[in-house]
Amino acid sequence: MDFLNMTFIQELLLSTVRMATPILIVALAELYSERAGQVNIGLDGIMAFGALAGFMVCYITGNPYLGLLAGAAGGILINMVYAFCTITLGAEQIVYGMAINIFAPAIASFIYKVYFGISSTLAQATLMTPMPIPFLSKIPLIGPVFFKHTIIVYIAYLLVPLSFIFFQKTKAGLNFRAVGEYPKAAESLGINVVKQKYLACIICGALAGVGGAYLTTCYISTYTDGVVSGRGFIALSAVIFGRWMPGGVLIAALLFGFTDALQLRLQVLSSQTPYQLLAMIPYICTLFVLAFFGIKKAGPKANGKPYFREER
Repeated sequence: MDFLNMTFIQELLLSTVRMATPILIVALAELYSERAGQVNIGLDGIMAFGALAGFMVCYITGNPYLGLLAGAAGGILINMVYAFCTITLGAEQIVYGMAINIFAPAIASFIYKVYFGISSTLAQATLMTPMPIPFLSKIPLIGPVFFKHTIIVYIAYLLVPLSFIFFQKTKAGLNFRAVGEYPKAAESLGINVVKQKYLACIICGALAGVGGAYLTTCYISTYTDGVVSGRGFIALSAVIFGRWMPGGVLIAALLFGFTDALQLRLQVLSSQTPYQLLAMIPYICTLFVLAFFGIKKAGPKANGKPYFREER
């Protein structure tokens, strides 16, 4: 096949790394949340609000780095609604996660239309420029694929080994895991379970917000309704496929990023095929993963269960 040349392969791998980045960031967000027993399926909503916050700050200031910080702040703000309802009030986590998925994109769309008005022309912001790593970016084939990206891409992949060290080698990480497994036993050892859960929600909100802001400050230069395109649910399945481990989450994110990059190129190469069929590939892959890998191992034992501190 003529299209399977080195240029095609290099561009496919480059797109895989770029498209896997927001999924990886948001999957790590969910990993921190679930390690503390908080199942947050509202990732799509948090990403949507983070995408808007990042875009608006980037549009106003012209600084995409400030946009990423705004995305993190917006993600934390939205996730604190979920945290208060599920941790302090002990409400059902799945229900409020779905509420976030409905509430946050609607608020984001409302704010965008209030600020920019209703127009057929989309506002454009400044995209973050790539920062090639000297020498490494010049390596044939792998140089442009791995070492010629924006700084947020490098940070996202660096978070994988850092998260592994955090969960496996540090006391704070072990506290996270203890809260997600046996919260009452953790409380008896002096660990403040409620504090750990709120901390997990702050980390989750910040990372998911950054994942959304990445879409509007590094990937595309505008905000539209549906810009997240279900990436939050794909990130959720990446955590399950990755067995709640940072390395596994990375593999899952790269797999989903590859299928997304592949379907875009197949649309160009097979113009006669309805693009809707090809666009389904990443989501079919997600369903396959959940069906064949999600049932073999459960997550942390206290996942999704409200915690009520005993009276003393």
